[in-house]
Amino acid sequence: MDDDAEIVAEFLVESHENLDQLDRDLVALEQEPGSRELLSSIFRTIHTIKGTSGFLALGRLEALTHAGENLLSRLRDRKMDLTTEVTEVLLRTVDTVRALLEVIERSGTDQDPTVDVQVVVAELERVLAGGSAPAPAPVPAPVAVEVVPEALEPEPATTYAEPAGAAPTVEPAPAAPPAPSAAPAPAAVAEPLDPDADPAPRGVVDSSVRVDIELLDGLVQLVGELVLTRNQIMQRTDATTAAAGDAELVRAAQRLDLVASELQESVMRTRMQPIGQVWSKMPRIVRDLAHLLGREVALEMEGHDTELDRSLLEALRGPLTHLVRNALDHGLEPPEQRVALGKPAAGRLHLRAFHESGQVVVEISDDGRGIDPAVIGAAAVSRGVVTREQLARMEPRDVLHLIFRPGFSTAEQVTNVSGRGVGMDVVRTSIERIGGSVDMLSVVGSGTTCRVRIPLTLAIIPALVIGEADERYAIPQANLVELVRLEGQDLRDNVEVLAGAPVLRLRGRLLPLVSLAETLGRDGAGVGAGVRSATDPLTVVVVQSDDVRFGLCVQDVHDTQEIVVKPIGRQLKQLAMYAGATIMGDGRVALILDVGGIARERALTSVETVEPVARVDEADSRALLVLEISHGRRAALPLTAVSRLEEFDLDRVERSGAVEVVQYRDGILPLVRLAAAIGLPESPPPEEQLSVVVHEEEGRRVGIVIDRVLDVVEEHVVLTEVGRRPGVLGSAVVQDRVTDLVDLDAVVRPVLGSRELVGAR
Repeated sequence: MDDDAEIVAEFLVESHENLDQLDRDLVALEQEPGSRELLSSIFRTIHTIKGTSGFLALGRLEALTHAGENLLSRLRDRKMDLTTEVTEVLLRTVDTVRALLEVIERSGTDQDPTVDVQVVVAELERVLAGGSAPAPAPVPAPVAVEVVPEALEPEPATTYAEPAGAAPTVEPAPAAPPAPSAAPAPAAVAEPLDPDADPAPRGVVDSSVRVDIELLDGLVQLVGELVLTRNQIMQRTDATTAAAGDAELVRAAQRLDLVASELQESVMRTRMQPIGQVWSKMPRIVRDLAHLLGREVALEMEGHDTELDRSLLEALRGPLTHLVRNALDHGLEPPEQRVALGKPAAGRLHLRAFHESGQVVVEISDDGRGIDPAVIGAAAVSRGVVTREQLARMEPRDVLHLIFRPGFSTAEQVTNVSGRGVGMDVVRTSIERIGGSVDMLSVVGSGTTCRVRIPLTLAIIPALVIGEADERYAIPQANLVELVRLEGQDLRDNVEVLAGAPVLRLRGRLLPLVSLAETLGRDGAGVGAGVRSATDPLTVVVVQSDDVRFGLCVQDVHDTQEIVVKPIGRQLKQLAMYAGATIMGDGRVALILDVGGIARERALTSVETVEPVARVDEADSRALLVLEISHGRRAALPLTAVSRLEEFDLDRVERSGAVEVVQYRDGILPLVRLAAAIGLPESPPPEEQLSVVVHEEEGRRVGIVIDRVLDVVEEHVVLTEVGRRPGVLGSAVVQDRVTDLVDLDAVVRPVLGSRELVGAR
């Protein structure tokens, strides 16, 4: 449904509800003609319908309600008295409005000649002029018709014996020709029900129902309790049936699991609302603020239909509004400055919302002056937020995040918009309170992007359950990256101690290690003890919050399950490492760990803070597929260029001209021998199968023949000119071995550009 259709649907639902209330109020007003409260309520309802119909360009409906509004205004101002004739005209107006609404629902417009609006408008104007309303058309009124069951015609397929003394059947009189009427008269006698008839299509009004928010919240809480009970039953069923072998109990528990999951999903959807409800306020806010600041702003909004939990939507209004105000005040330059810099006079403000990895991401971007880390650093030092020594050790991205510190501001003057230093820290606190995170990216002179990540819902979330000293804890799946278990030689090779802090070398990156036991204040359970021992394995949960990634060393890993988030008591509110609590299947309480709070507690400010030399930005790392070709030589391809890895029997290889090909997915896949393409001698031919890396580009495919795949790595690559030649960009050290970096474009272009073959989809 597009935006216009959605607006019309909401208008129809609301108007039908208002018309039902109008019927009741008009009847009540006839009993209490002097009630100003009833008159005011009726007037407001008609006025609302008139205003919305004018906005939606429903001209006939607007004209009708406008005439009714004029009459109601005279009644409200005591310039006319309410009589039976006036009430009849008003009720006919209501019936005609209802008929027009049905026409709008069917056709999308009110231009239907079967509903005669002019007759009712003329009657309203006649009453306004002081005349009496004409007598109603000779159609039977609902109160004048008596439904006699004996007179109803029986179904043709059934014959009934007439009982003795039954009243004689009366033949109905011929129907009088219908007089012109503004609205269809109410049905006098209900049509006989046909049990075999198809049900009538459900209208807009019947397709929705209004539910009190408190009732909905109570339903969500009950579903949460159901999920907890389901978890307990599933856990006890596993233990019981393992011993007793009760298949019926297993099936019943599985059915309960399925029904509870579907019910949970359905109920949670009832709380989901589009972020467009927040977006709808932004044009007015941007317009007013732009006038106040003397800016010209082109506002773009994307992702109106992105849905998230209603409670989160309410908590998000304030922070998003502040970020928009901040972008206009600090980000976008005045028009004359933009023109002098070669930019358009109107600044661009882009609001975008989308789903990613089970979260909602909201971006506020501008093309303004950007944020200069040097200015931020100088302001931070002058305000005592950090010392010069601390600033010298910080990365530019960490310096940008100083704007989230309490009391920090770069504004030279305090205005109604900004300058008091109480904004961005409140934004971060508010977003983290609902389980989200906020990040800032900026390029000086080009603009700034503030990215907010928030969970879809707070009520029920998937989580990893871990154990420490006979207690269980939950880590939200949104913060989970991977699980790593180290023992023996791997433990000795990959865990080091740098500057007194343990770190894990994981695929070329150094991750700080944090002991959960030590963080929770348990004695004698530091990371160092686990790291130093060559016999005890080390279980590491790699987690990430915002831009901070680290390894959490835990004792046990249990399983993943959906948990119901419960708020923690005020006694634990000050403990930064806890985000909430939940009840496990065995009835025990487990605390939910706050990954961001643990990172702040341990002073982990960046994923690269422990790198001993030549700090590497994550953006410079490359994901590579490391290959073996030509008698053990190593080469690497960008992982993003790899579509699939395949193996083909040798007898499937054919030739088309000078090119080797295989039939692949209803098409022809050309092959390139990588070793020959980069000037190396080929290895001895394989005995059975070819290993092929499939690369896809613009709908065409090519297969790159290699000896074998060695590994997938993510490393910071320092490219050198050594070994540079056609098909090779140069050499680099990857996994402590010299590796050729393949120039993929040079290797595949001769085949993809060939007219002989096209790797069809």
